[in-house]
Amino acid sequence: MSIIKSHFGIMPSGESVNAYKLTNACGNHVTVLSLGGIISEIVVPDKNGEKKDIACGFDSVAGYLSGGGYFGALVGRYANRIGKGNFTLNGVEYQLAKNDGENHLHGGNVGYNARLWDVVAVPGYNGEPDKLILTLRSPDGEENYPGNVDITVTYTFGDDNALRIHYEAVPDADTIINLTNHSYFNPDGYDAGDVREDELMICADRTTPVDDGLIPTGEIKDVEGTEFDFRKMRKIGIALDNNFCLDMSRGDAPAAELYSPVSGRTVTVYTDLPGIQIYDGVMMDGPVNFKGGVPQRLFHAIAMETQTWPDSINHDNFPSPIVRKGEKYETTTVYKFGVRA
Repeated sequence: MSIIKSHFGIMPSGESVNAYKLTNACGNHVTVLSLGGIISEIVVPDKNGEKKDIACGFDSVAGYLSGGGYFGALVGRYANRIGKGNFTLNGVEYQLAKNDGENHLHGGNVGYNARLWDVVAVPGYNGEPDKLILTLRSPDGEENYPGNVDITVTYTFGDDNALRIHYEAVPDADTIINLTNHSYFNPDGYDAGDVREDELMICADRTTPVDDGLIPTGEIKDVEGTEFDFRKMRKIGIALDNNFCLDMSRGDAPAAELYSPVSGRTVTVYTDLPGIQIYDGVMMDGPVNFKGGVPQRLFHAIAMETQTWPDSINHDNFPSPIVRKGEKYETTTVYKFGVRA
């Protein structure tokens, strides 16, 4: 196993962006950028052993800064949406940026996806995988969130083709934290076709219905008898931009699994978080081409964002995103890449 550092590009400020290629003993690899902790490549084999890159992304820094979609990036301080960008904590009202219509999305105007992270590569020992450790200080008042937050995100890519993302964050004042990674997967390759033809399983028996601005109404609805019942593997077939309430009694079972009958590739998701936002590119029509000049197309790829439920700070019946002063926010999500005939 190894981590190879290379130059990726230059920020508008003149600062360098580096790429870190994590290669496992099977010769498969994942590449992570210091910009936004972006996962820019995931190269894994199909059922015939042919390796392809299954992560949508761009060839340049400019692409990631202007291409929209938060492709491959770490997202925060609060992933997903907050209704009207407004919340109250300890009796104090906070107004965040309305950067998604009337609502707040993925941390605001300049979220963690657009920040340069400090990166340290740590070699693995005694069979342990190499670690890529990213750190960032999110200052008090950034995007009007309260409190300084020191964040550490650790990426590993094991010989079992499992990409492990471990998140830690400690605030010096009460605040809200909801971190995720916003990778988009197409199991047939980032240049392949409509992911609605793929199959999906989600270990969730409830969803959180939303209004026209995609803000939860506060209702928690059973999937039984609805088009959102993915408890058994089935063809996706529909447009999705929905939070699924994961079954927290599932133990070590996957939270979700994506499967392509064409390539045989699977992406299996494990997490300790209570929700997963599934977005299959219903609005993926940005003007910036992907790697190799591949145009963005509707339903081009699928994001499976593990997280606390959207707008949870404004719903007492949702899992709380509040992290108290000095407490540690800590969570792990694993994306395991496999094949089946």
